[in-house]
Amino acid sequence: MAQSNKPNPETDQQNLGTEIRALIRRSTTASLGTMEAQAGGKEASPWPYCSLVLVGVDHDGSPLLMLSDLAEHTANLKANPNVSLLFDDTIGRTDRLSGARVTLQGVIERVDDPRRKTRFVAQQPSAALYADFTDFHLYRLAVSRGHLVAGFGRIHWVSADDIRFDTRESGALATAEAEIVAHMNEDHGDAVNLIAEQILGQTATDQSWVMVALDPEGADFLRAGTRARVAFDNPVHDAASCRKELVRLTKSARSLLKQ
Repeated sequence: MAQSNKPNPETDQQNLGTEIRALIRRSTTASLGTMEAQAGGKEASPWPYCSLVLVGVDHDGSPLLMLSDLAEHTANLKANPNVSLLFDDTIGRTDRLSGARVTLQGVIERVDDPRRKTRFVAQQPSAALYADFTDFHLYRLAVSRGHLVAGFGRIHWVSADDIRFDTRESGALATAEAEIVAHMNEDHGDAVNLIAEQILGQTATDQSWVMVALDPEGADFLRAGTRARVAFDNPVHDAASCRKELVRLTKSARSLLKQ
């Protein structure tokens, strides 16, 4: 039977969702859009308010933010939790508009979750200075949909179901993440550095890379304030499958070193 060449809209949307998650996962900042809680005057209507925020990313691709109660955007979102987050992957391009960017729309909610807090601080080490202050809290964006602009003619609305990674089978990885990351840095620091330099093409220096986070789709690395990400060839769901993928990456990095 001949194979159909007709496009599959469902698969296309899933691929776009994967592309969006990849963009989000390698981002360190985003622009947060909220609606003013207090109008500018008695007769005035609320105005959109945009601010730059640090972002972390949870295992399913949901953005995490650490926000101060004293910030303007926090007062806004407490009054109206419907927000937008713009992730910009265009920096460094001569023509910025040729690069990819995505706007996520959704409802932002405060989360008191030690695992997510630990993950955010690992991805954003500067947040360790204030993460335990009583006026700072962790928030998660429950994504409703995303608008991807990925170059000329590639403009798509994508549903939340296609953007979120299904983590129903990867709870064991979330539980083991901190232990795996610590083990890699303490016992396999040479492999961590080799993966970052060879797989990601990072320049060798006298400072080493450290692994800061893992999720089913990849690992995050940090060196001297610079973050980098390596994607896994196959999703991992527990310590055993994660180890298999990290061994594969290490072998690939060693092969590249010999070339």
